[in-house]
Amino acid sequence: MKQHKKLLINLVFAAVILAAAAVLLLVRKANQTGAPLCAELIYGDSNTRLTFPLEKDADYAVDTGYLTVHIRIRDGAARFVDSPCPDHICESFGWLSEEDQTATCLPARAVLSIVPTT
Repeated sequence: MKQHKKLLINLVFAAVILAAAAVLLLVRKANQTGAPLCAELIYGDSNTRLTFPLEKDADYAVDTGYLTVHIRIRDGAARFVDSPCPDHICESFGWLSEEDQTATCLPARAVLSIVPTT
């Protein structure tokens, strides 16, 4: 009897955790706009913003005032490439293609994000 009660408590606990995860997933999906996406680079001390369409493959060089960052757009995704910064961590973020994905180059004071097209 005691073991049956313990099993029931564990099952209820698991059901609550799964329900909470499902709710969080639904809330996240509801917050996504479904609008076409673009890459947005915010850089420099004045937080300058540049947007790049993800539909057209291209390479961009942007002088942030600290370093020149290189952004590559390919197949609906964006990434930092050929970074002049000392540690190249920004390159290791890889390809960004989904809304709210972000890569940062701290030495260049630049943030690359995937955002809905405005």
